[in-house]
Amino acid sequence: MSSYPPYHITHVQLHAQPGMPQLAQNGQGNYLVFWWEQIALGDVYLEADQVPDEEAYRAIVLKAITPAVQHYAAKTGHPPNHWSAWYSQQEFARWISWMQTVFAPYQHAALPPRVPVSVVICTRNRAAILRLCLESLRGLACQPEEIVVVDNAPTDDSTQQVVAAYPGVRYCVEPRPGLSHARNTGVAQASCSILAFTDDDVVLHPDWVYQVWQTFQDQTVFAMTGLVLVSELQTEAQQIFEKHWSFNRGYQDIYYDPAYLQRVLPTGPPVWHIGAGANNAFRKAVFEEVGLFDERLGAGASGCSEDSEMWFRILTHGHTIHYNPRAVVYHAHRQHLHELQKQIFAYMRGHAAAALIQQEQCPQAGYTNYLYWSMPKYYALLIRIGFPFFRFRSRTLWTEVKGLASGVLFYYRNRKRASNLPS
Repeated sequence: MSSYPPYHITHVQLHAQPGMPQLAQNGQGNYLVFWWEQIALGDVYLEADQVPDEEAYRAIVLKAITPAVQHYAAKTGHPPNHWSAWYSQQEFARWISWMQTVFAPYQHAALPPRVPVSVVICTRNRAAILRLCLESLRGLACQPEEIVVVDNAPTDDSTQQVVAAYPGVRYCVEPRPGLSHARNTGVAQASCSILAFTDDDVVLHPDWVYQVWQTFQDQTVFAMTGLVLVSELQTEAQQIFEKHWSFNRGYQDIYYDPAYLQRVLPTGPPVWHIGAGANNAFRKAVFEEVGLFDERLGAGASGCSEDSEMWFRILTHGHTIHYNPRAVVYHAHRQHLHELQKQIFAYMRGHAAAALIQQEQCPQAGYTNYLYWSMPKYYALLIRIGFPFFRFRSRTLWTEVKGLASGVLFYYRNRKRASNLPS
């Protein structure tokens, strides 16, 4: 048996199946994601040798979903009462009735056929992957007003050919290599007041565009991120990423506002925790106020963090960002370790460069101390823990350290370049 057997992913609809689903065996683990209709509530890993009985399974479910259920109960003004006892004791009729009441405000009999949202997908030489993303867009229950595919410095016409098969999808080329260049072209091309970005390697939940649009009905929200669920856990590399680098930010709403910024400013605001570039959106007007994406950052430049640096700027301008876990996409992680190591190097390189750029923008932020003191201590601890075998999580440690050093060097070499910030 492999040291890291694959996990079979099962999405469990609790309103339809409160009891235990059929679990994969034969040396596989199970990764279960629990839903109440269209709302994800929690997840759990069951290892290959972990086969709970029905009673143990119900305890596992309650542990996974209780934080989210209590969150929604508080939002809708319903006291928790005895809901967990009803589920534990298999009083499913009472439990389902209570859950239906709690989640009724989030259920919609019919979604609008179209909402004024521009969806932008930036891609480069990944036509087969892009096709899957566009297929999922075509299957959305609520369609965006427009879809723009930005082909970033392509070396062939494969992306253009894929887009041509989807009537109504607009194709444009950004000849300058770099994700921030492509994102900025998407901003310029988009015509709607709400602009949603997703990646070519995701599949979208049918309600995604509607949930993006719904988020911005709160006029205080200027940007949003959403839940990113993993679509496959077959290889060690995919498992390392999901367990230690996951894009999943949880199952409860989070508002990042000026009060949040002030609380975390002295230690360097961890804006990278706000979400992922694979699932985020903005009011288009915010770019006129805070500037476009910094073209020193992102894939094809520093490597990453053009999105989190933008979130930092939005926060420093006094605006709110909403993490909405009801806006869901499914991400395909890298399958092979060498691909993961390349990705993590880029992440850490961009992470360091962005931290120093943010420190430059906001001198009272604590990024210098974070980067030059906290991070070395953190990695010294991880190296000590991983020594001497450096397995699983430790497989990328040296790559991470080299990425951080490369990011610092990148910043000092490029700090005088134009950054698209307003003057």
